Amino acid sequence: MEKTKMIKNPKKKIGPAVTLIYLFLAVLAVIYLAPLLWMLCVSLKDNAGVMASPFSIPTTFQWQNYADAWSMGKLGIALINSVLVCGVTLVVSLLFGSMAAFAIARMKWKLSEAAHTFFLIGMMVPVHCILIPLFVRFAKMGLTNSRFGLMLPYITFSLPMTIFLLTSFFRSMPGELFEAAAIDGCGIYRCFFKIAFPLCRTGFFVSGLMTFVNNWNELLMAMVFISDPNKKTLPVTLTYFVGPYATNYVQMFAAIIIAIAPTVIVYSLFSNQIVEGLTTGAVKG
Repeated sequence: MEKTKMIKNPKKKIGPAVTLIYLFLAVLAVIYLAPLLWMLCVSLKDNAGVMASPFSIPTTFQWQNYADAWSMGKLGIALINSVLVCGVTLVVSLLFGSMAAFAIARMKWKLSEAAHTFFLIGMMVPVHCILIPLFVRFAKMGLTNSRFGLMLPYITFSLPMTIFLLTSFFRSMPGELFEAAAIDGCGIYRCFFKIAFPLCRTGFFVSGLMTFVNNWNELLMAMVFISDPNKKTLPVTLTYFVGPYATNYVQMFAAIIIAIAPTVIVYSLFSNQIVEGLTTGAVKG
């Protein structure tokens, strides 16, 4: 019997180009993580330690700063308001945005491209241009100082991006699926909810995260439309820690850490789906 020789695969050498890429990515990661780590360090100090050495690691961790920020800034009520407003905005924008995107991408009608262009124009309209007329109109309708009045512009500004992203996902789906479903007697609504909706989960992750993060961090409309302290969202509440003559830096940074924690957790949990969705939309859209 012939002896079989074991052939060992030589280890691939890492070239200088790959080394530079990894070095660049490492530097980029440090640039993005350094501000977060610095805010965390500041939030665990006292004010005297921040003024004496703002960039040093705290010797004793002042966890009481988070409790004080939570109670003094009324972050509990603000957190509930933000979750309610952003949650309703997310569900409504994804539902109606996905329906509009499916109609543009899969249904044959004369004004589909015109409707697509109309929604894309909405992405180019800045909030500052319509803030005053929108406030005047909402004041006449009695929608100011209410969560519902804040949800309406959030949904309106979230729909164009949602439709833009989901349209590319629906267009990437094979048309044979919908043709076979139509032959079997499946209506347009069943095609959407039974076929397109489950297959577009990655697209929902991407557009949903962008909608959630944008509305969670929104400040301008929340400051203009809401005046009741019990209805203000989390970004507006963070401004209470900055006074005209003094600023409580440790409590302010503790409140910022509490405010950004939900978005960091959501992105960390669904990062793989988000990257996959962005890649799919870029290749097949």
